Amino acid sequence: MRIAIKHALGQLCLLSCIIFIICSCGINRDETPVIPPETSPLSGDYIGFGVITSSFTHITSDPSEDSSSLGYLRRGTLVRIIRRQVLRTPEGFVSWVLTDGNHDDNFRLSNSMTGWLKEEVMDIYNNESQARTASESMSK
Repeated sequence: MRIAIKHALGQLCLLSCIIFIICSCGINRDETPVIPPETSPLSGDYIGFGVITSSFTHITSDPSEDSSSLGYLRRGTLVRIIRRQVLRTPEGFVSWVLTDGNHDDNFRLSNSMTGWLKEEVMDIYNNESQARTASESMSK
């Protein structure tokens, strides 16, 4: 009797799974294509703007503590961020950002147009006007 009940339950489960699979495959949904808006983060031009929050920080040629320093940036400096990279270290994960050569007058960089900064040394904003306002308030 027990075996018959287990066998019946097993068949019922199998039948339920088969019905579920057939029903889910047979649904004809009207799908609308997803077309992302042409915003800068999606187009790849840049992902945001950063404002340096530490007194000063070195900008490096690679996303690494051991990388050579290209120069330094001071508190309140506005940078355009074109890429983010998260690296695993023995202490955990560290997020680095790549900045491009489009920068404001406070940008101090020797012999290079691009460089890497740790994300922890800055606040990141979606648009340039927010970042400029934050930068100006830091310089007061």
